[in-house]
Amino acid sequence: MLPYAHRQLRTFLLAFLVCSLAATFCLSPASAQLGKPEGLYYKSWAIVIGVENYLLAPKIPGVIEDAKAVAQAFRQLGFDEVVELYDKDASARRLQQMLSDYLPRKVGRYDRLVLYFAGHAGVMQDLDGMELGYLVPWDAQVGNVSKSMTFEQLKEFSRRSASKHTLFFLNAAVRGWEVSTAQPLSLEGRLAPEDEMERRAVQVLTAGDKGESLSQENGKSFFVQVLLKGLSGAADRNKNGWLMASEVGDYVNQQVLERSKGVQHPLFVQLEGEGDTVLIEGRKAAFIMGAEPQSPEERRQAAKMQYEQAVALLQTGKSPEEALERLDRALEYDPAFGDAYVLKSYVRLDVLPNLEDALSAAKLAVQHVPKNPDAHYTLGMIYEKRGQYVEAERAMREALVVNPNYGDVYFSLGLLYADAMKDQPKSVEAFTRYLKLGGNHASARVAVSQKP
Repeated sequence: MLPYAHRQLRTFLLAFLVCSLAATFCLSPASAQLGKPEGLYYKSWAIVIGVENYLLAPKIPGVIEDAKAVAQAFRQLGFDEVVELYDKDASARRLQQMLSDYLPRKVGRYDRLVLYFAGHAGVMQDLDGMELGYLVPWDAQVGNVSKSMTFEQLKEFSRRSASKHTLFFLNAAVRGWEVSTAQPLSLEGRLAPEDEMERRAVQVLTAGDKGESLSQENGKSFFVQVLLKGLSGAADRNKNGWLMASEVGDYVNQQVLERSKGVQHPLFVQLEGEGDTVLIEGRKAAFIMGAEPQSPEERRQAAKMQYEQAVALLQTGKSPEEALERLDRALEYDPAFGDAYVLKSYVRLDVLPNLEDALSAAKLAVQHVPKNPDAHYTLGMIYEKRGQYVEAERAMREALVVNPNYGDVYFSLGLLYADAMKDQPKSVEAFTRYLKLGGNHASARVAVSQKP
């Protein structure tokens, strides 16, 4: 068997499984996106803004030191891009350019974006008497809203941002999002935090409510100290290894309220969507929320989740061992999950070779999803690898009964007839069909051109 055939099988099966997964379970495009790290985000962005030495407003000691600690925390969390803007780099023009040009061009649809701001802020009333918060850039004055970054601008940015999840950490006593406080996004009863990953979210955590004094200890912000501790994992209250923005919001609110003796009230709001930003991704194969799924529907959903993650791991080339573990767990939950058998048979054939395991999975795949041509095709490839050429031919022919226009199967049959079964007429016939279906591999063209 030429290496090319294995490469074709690898490429096609992964593409097919993504498509079939989306079709079978009605997944959002995020689940089918190639290269999605660990099945969560493409890329993680953190914008850290700290203004300590204002041009026209009072100095706020310690802001830059705190902001740099927050930036380092994002790096430790594995954020790909951490952009730091301090003092004059956080001018009104620069911040406007960041929101209106740089981030819209750079941030992708399946990215996460976290923006941290520390500096002066305020609240004004619009013409309708509604409160409108604003953040003060380096070259603006407190109360000069014309040069400030208003919450309306931030909301407009969040609406236009391509990022799936956007999270604002505002180290300021401010409000004015015109939304009510969000209900806690409890993890209880969910199969996994990935459930929230398919829902858009724009979330905001402020250090305090409007007009409040922000408490400090030894010259350091209570809010930042608690936030950093929370981001390090302390906010993971249920100790499942996953840290969600809603958990951080709840943790910061409680801790700051206690440490400030009720003087400072952080606010966490869900500005848009029903999702929840993932800040720390826990162990995947071992992660099941709450009790094991009991009802048939719960078990099917649990199997689906495990299968999706196995596909994502294989797409990104990460931990095939974990992908196999997830597939086994999916089949424990749903022993009739045919596509999981198909993928397992492929993994055991070509990624983590074990022909006995591959054969067992492929036979079960044919049993449970006989209308999936890849069940038969993979079975044929396994038989060929085992030297069972008659069985290999029969299985590949069954794949063509299901899909008569499956070009890759004709190519594999051509190789089987030429190399193993020494049947030149059948080899040429299979290669000819492969070429008519759009195939262009050189060995097929050579075989057909040498036809007597």
